[in-house]
Amino acid sequence: MWRKAVLVALLALGMGYLYHTDPELPARVLNYVSESLPQMEQSGSSEPRPPVLEEAIARAWETLITAPARRWARVAVGVNACVDVVVSGVGLLQALALEPGSGRDHGVLHSKEDLKEAFIHYMGKGAAAERFFSDKEVFQRIARAAAEYPGAQLYVGGNAALIGQKLASNPELVVLLCGPVGPKLHDMLDEQIIVPPESLQEMDEFHLILEYKSGEQWGSSRAPQANRFILSHDVSNGEMSTLETFVASLEEFQPDLVVLSGLHMMEGMGRDLWEERLKEAVVAISDVRNEVPIHLELASMTDRDYMNRILQEVLPIVNSIGLNEQELLFLTQSGGGPHADLASWDGIPDVGRVSDILLWVLEQHGRADPESEADLTRIHFHTLAYHILATVDGHWGNQEAAVSAGARVASSQACGLQAVDVTKVVLRAPLNFYSSFSEPRKSLTVDPTRPVTVWRRGNVSFHLTPVLVCKQPLRTVGLGDAISAEGLLFSEVTPQPEL
Repeated sequence: MWRKAVLVALLALGMGYLYHTDPELPARVLNYVSESLPQMEQSGSSEPRPPVLEEAIARAWETLITAPARRWARVAVGVNACVDVVVSGVGLLQALALEPGSGRDHGVLHSKEDLKEAFIHYMGKGAAAERFFSDKEVFQRIARAAAEYPGAQLYVGGNAALIGQKLASNPELVVLLCGPVGPKLHDMLDEQIIVPPESLQEMDEFHLILEYKSGEQWGSSRAPQANRFILSHDVSNGEMSTLETFVASLEEFQPDLVVLSGLHMMEGMGRDLWEERLKEAVVAISDVRNEVPIHLELASMTDRDYMNRILQEVLPIVNSIGLNEQELLFLTQSGGGPHADLASWDGIPDVGRVSDILLWVLEQHGRADPESEADLTRIHFHTLAYHILATVDGHWGNQEAAVSAGARVASSQACGLQAVDVTKVVLRAPLNFYSSFSEPRKSLTVDPTRPVTVWRRGNVSFHLTPVLVCKQPLRTVGLGDAISAEGLLFSEVTPQPEL
């Protein structure tokens, strides 16, 4: 035991010394640290591994995360907003007198049985998902049971409202939120957030967040990691009814950044509605002034035709997108991109595969080609173990700080803390990986004392940082929105020469 303690102390002291004296930490030291600690864990001792790597990464983030030279002053966010009712997923289904069984995905939920099957399907994968519940009366009964369930909690919900709340925590930022805002939601919003009168409505929209913990079991289904399943019967957000109000308000508000979300909500309304509404959304987005960058936050979808239309028609007219591993894989499956034959990720998504898909999106639907007329130049990808910020060269700055800030907030917020506590998190990211899944490719390494690994493919730069994963997360919903918001706060647009 004393040998282990001495070795850990020497490793920590050595890493701290090298961090301050040697900007190029030798690879052999990194390999020794990353290989020695797992061996110590397997030596028969019941003691937990000391957080040497976690401590180095958390300390390095504090140095890397610096404010951009040009900060946003006014940000407009729209258009999905609601009240989240957060409950234990297994507990609520049991309260609804449902028995465990086999899992099966459903694009739209029509009954309690559909809900049970879809929940089990995603709980078994440990993956997040969001579905529309078609039957209003049944949904209201489920919502009533959720609100009455012991320990149920109400929070600000909807990607736009959550991003707005996170941005509003910066006192120097003025935030406009446009979406269906009812009285309960309005009371919960940060006082700094401006809500146009046209966005206010008499009734709140409620979304049910069914959470589950890592290792939680129901019947034969066991969750490999903590996550949540979301359901709603939300017509206002489903029709993106406030989109035109949002765009119209921009002329008076004069933002220097626009954040858009909620496209995924239209999927559950049926093809006839989303086809027509998506055309109108494209027209509305195109009306935003060219000099104002637009960030689009994606979310869980199941209709490949709908996702492909977003890929073809919406992505090229926005400047930035944020998405997770499920959404990235569905994007390439829908558009016939790289690794589209992959049914699902096997554990932590392979960095090389992720890199291939991100490059494809920017080359085929973005502005990786300088001659392209597309506007997309930035993708903020997040998964449990690591984040990647992929940007077309010459369009964005402060990427190391931005990707580190997103990872830091994921590590702290999941644990319900304001700062990272290294005793409550664990490093799960691969320390060695490849820049692509196929040749030619580069072998890359994560250095915990300088934890942003950078590589380039063509004129696209990739910035990867590991996430310090919360061992016992208190709340998973809204993490993606917080990650994207924090990444945007520390990003800056590089002014482009006049044509």
